[in-house]
Amino acid sequence: MLIKDNVTIGIEWRFGPDWPGKRCGAKTRRGTACLRPANKKNGRCRLHGGASTGPRTADGRARFSAANLRHGEFTKDKIEKRRASAAKGREIRRELRQMERELIANGLLDKRWRDSFLS
Repeated sequence: MLIKDNVTIGIEWRFGPDWPGKRCGAKTRRGTACLRPANKKNGRCRLHGGASTGPRTADGRARFSAANLRHGEFTKDKIEKRRASAAKGREIRRELRQMERELIANGLLDKRWRDSFLS
C-alpha cells in the first residue's frame, strides 16, 4: 500500500467513502450510487461499463486482430509453414539415413565414417 498526496493507493475497490477521486455513480441493485472509482474514458467503473466486451462484428474482430499483431510469429499461416518445413526436414533426414544404410551395405562407405569428423 502506497501513500501519495494524502491518498492511499492500493486496490481500487478498497478506497473508502472519504476518497476524493471521481466515483462511478451508477445505480446499484440496492438503489444507491456505486462508490467504486470511475474510469477516465467513460466515467463508470469496470462493473458498470468500464470494461470492454470486445468486438462484435467480423470487421471489428479483424481490426482488433490487426491492431494487436506484434510480430506475426504465431499466426496460423506461419505455424503451418513451420510445420511444413519440419515435415520436409524429417523427410530429407529419413532419405539420408536410408542412403547411408545402402552405402554401408554395399561397402562404399565405412560404418564408422562419422568418427573421422569428431577428431
